[in-house]
Amino acid sequence: MSGGERQEIRFEGAGVSPGMACGKIHVVRDDLDDVSRYRIAPSQIPDEIGRFETALIQTRMQILEMQQRIAESIGAKDAAIFDAHLLVVEDRTLIDEVLRKLETDLCNVEWVFQEVATRYAETLNKIDDPYLRERALDIQDVTKRVIRNLQGKAPKTFLALSELHILVAHNLTPSDTASMNRANVLGIATDLGSRTSHAAILARSLNIPAVVGLHDITAKLETGQHVLVDGSDGLLIVNPAPETIAHYAELESRRARVVSQLKQLRTTRSTTRDGRHIVLSANIELPEDVEAVAANGAEGIGLYRTEFLYLNRTTLPTEDEQFETYRKVAERVRPDPLIIRTFDLGGDKLAPGTVDITDELNPFLGWRAIRLCLENIDIFKTQLRAILRASAVGNIKIMFPMISGLEELRGAKAVLAECHEELRRSGVPLDEEIEVGAMIEIPSAALCANVLASEVDFFSIGTNDLIQYTLAVDRVNEKIAHLYEPTHPAILRLLRMIAEAAHAHHIWVGVCGEMAGDVALVPLLLGLGMDELSAGATSVPRVKRAVQSLAIPECRELVEETLKLNTSSEILSRCLELADKRYGDLLG
Repeated sequence: MSGGERQEIRFEGAGVSPGMACGKIHVVRDDLDDVSRYRIAPSQIPDEIGRFETALIQTRMQILEMQQRIAESIGAKDAAIFDAHLLVVEDRTLIDEVLRKLETDLCNVEWVFQEVATRYAETLNKIDDPYLRERALDIQDVTKRVIRNLQGKAPKTFLALSELHILVAHNLTPSDTASMNRANVLGIATDLGSRTSHAAILARSLNIPAVVGLHDITAKLETGQHVLVDGSDGLLIVNPAPETIAHYAELESRRARVVSQLKQLRTTRSTTRDGRHIVLSANIELPEDVEAVAANGAEGIGLYRTEFLYLNRTTLPTEDEQFETYRKVAERVRPDPLIIRTFDLGGDKLAPGTVDITDELNPFLGWRAIRLCLENIDIFKTQLRAILRASAVGNIKIMFPMISGLEELRGAKAVLAECHEELRRSGVPLDEEIEVGAMIEIPSAALCANVLASEVDFFSIGTNDLIQYTLAVDRVNEKIAHLYEPTHPAILRLLRMIAEAAHAHHIWVGVCGEMAGDVALVPLLLGLGMDELSAGATSVPRVKRAVQSLAIPECRELVEETLKLNTSSEILSRCLELADKRYGDLLG
C-alpha cells in the first residue's frame, strides 16, 4: 500500500467504546518467547520452587501496583477487575499441582506452570458461560506475566511508547490496558474481544475509542500506517480519504455540541411537552456510583444492584456492614428515592464461598435471586433488617427480583414482615410505611401482573431478562444476539399488560432495564404509560431530553399503531420515525 495513490480500506468489527481516533498505528505481536522444556535433577527442585515463588510474588506486586494506579485514575470499581488476577496467583489448587508435577516430571518450572495453567484455562474456555470464559482469559493473562517474570523479561515494550499512537493487537489483556501509557493511546483495535470483555470495559472507562473482533487485523497491518478508528460503529479505516476525515470531524463536532447542550439540562425536570412528569432515575451497582446520579440530573436511584458489592469476597457482609452501606447511599440521594433490589445472586453473579451454589446446567433458569434467598433465610433476613434500619434515614424502597408468581411474592413479604416486627419490638427506628415492589422480569409474572399488583406498591420491569426469557434468547450469546429484540410484538403486548395491571390497582410502574436508556424507545415506553424510567447514569441526560421533547398523546398514538404491526423491525422503524422528528440529533 506504499507509493502511488493509497486506497482507503475498511474493516468491520464491534464498536465497544464510542468516539473517533485518527493517527498512526503501532501493531503489537506477542513477543513472549516459546517456553523451552529441559530436565532437572531432584536436587534442583528446591531452586525451581524458589524461582517459582519469587515470580509469583513479583507478579502479585505488579498486579497490586496496576490496581492502585487504576483506582487512583478511574475508580475502585474498574480496579476490581484485577481481583480475579490476584486470585490466580494465590490459587492453592493450581500452585499445589505445579509443585506436584515438578516432583514427578522433573522439568523446569516455566514448562510445568505453563502446562498446568493452560489446562485450567482450556477447561474453562470449553464451558458455554461468558463469565467463566472471562476467567479463562484472566488465567492466560496471569500465566504470561508469571512466565515473563520467570524468564527475567522486562514488561512489554509497547506499554512504554512515548508518541501518540493507535494500538493494534491480537488481544489486549486487562493488565495491558491498565499498564499502557494512556495519555499516548488515541484508540484501540484488536483481533479478538467482545463488548463484555475486561479490556472493552476499561477502554470505555478511560474514554478511549475501541473496536474489537477484527479477526486477523494484526496480520494485515504494519506499524506506521495511518488509520481512523470509529468506536461507535465498529470500523477501522486504513488510509482514510480526506472526505472521510472531514465527515468524521463533522460527526465529532456535532457530538460535542449535543453533549454540551445536554449538560445544561442537569437541573431541569423530566416533564413532557404537555406537562406530564416522568420520574427519571439512575441504576447503580456500587456505592461510589452515587457521584454520577446527581451529576447527570437523575431523581434518585431506581435500581441498586446490591449483589455487586459482595462478588469479590469469600463471606457475605454482616448486617451492620450492609446497614452502613445502604445508609450512606440513602443519605446522599435523599429526599429522592433509593430503590434497593434484594440480592440477585446466582446465574452469572456467583459469590465464591458465600453460598454453596453447585454447578447447574442452566444457571439463568436455576437457583438464583428470590429463589435462593427464600431457601437461605438467614442471608435474606440479614439484608432485609439492614435495609429496614437504613430506611429511617432516607427515602428507601425495596424490591424483590425474579418473582415468578404470587406464592414467591407472599413468601418474601412474610420474611420482610417478620424482620419489621423484630426490629419494631427492639425499638429500632425504621420507616413504618416503606414501599415494597416486585420486579417483573419473568413472563409468568407479566401474565399474572393483575394478581401481583394487589400485593405491592409498585412494579419495576426488568426488560433485559423479560426479553431474554420471553424470546428464549441468551443475550450474551453472539450467535443469536440478532434475535434479542426489544420491539418484538410479544414484548410490546407484555409491557402493556403490566402497565395496565399496575394502573388498574393504582400503583406506579417503571422500567429499569436497558430499554429505559434507549432514546429510540422512549416514545414507546411513555405511550405504554410508564411512570418512571431508570437508566445508567450517563444515559440520563439523553433520556431527559427525549422526554422533554415528546407529548403523551403522540406517544399513545404510536403505541396504538405499533400494536397493529407484526414484526420487530416495523415497530422499531415507527418508533425511530417519531424519535427522529422530535430529537433526531440524539440518534446519531
